[in-house]
Amino acid sequence: MPQVVILMGSKSDEEKVSPCVDVLKSLGVSCFITVSSAHRTPERTEELVRRYEAEGTRVFICAAGMAAHLAGAVAARTTRPVIGIPVSSAALCGMDALFATVQMPPGFPVATVATDKAGARNAAWLAAQILAVSDPALNERIAQARAKMREEVEKAGEEISNKYA
Repeated sequence: MPQVVILMGSKSDEEKVSPCVDVLKSLGVSCFITVSSAHRTPERTEELVRRYEAEGTRVFICAAGMAAHLAGAVAARTTRPVIGIPVSSAALCGMDALFATVQMPPGFPVATVATDKAGARNAAWLAAQILAVSDPALNERIAQARAKMREEVEKAGEEISNKYA
């Protein structure tokens, strides 16, 4: 049973969404990723949500571009947390997806992160933090990962300062 299910609206979103899987795996969070479209395969989307919710999935992450209704379609079918990743397209540079993902009616929230790869990484971090509320070991892994990030920034700061000293 995956703790997190990641749905992409299109196979073409894979490059932008795959960092989500990388972060989740690095934190020891089980996940499943697949393609399902709110518009082209609404029945598949509903079936996936029902199946994985029944199996105990705790968080859904949805990535979609353009009209980007996937996260809202999932939020309409579950009471589990839903995180939306707006995916940019050439036409409107992701603004269309951002607006479609963030504008949900009351009672059907979607936590919306940044677009593309940065959003995919933050969606994974947010999902992990949601899970960590009831998982002290995961909470500790998150804290350790953040400590490592701080160390890397401090090291980079020293390198740059020394380079220009």
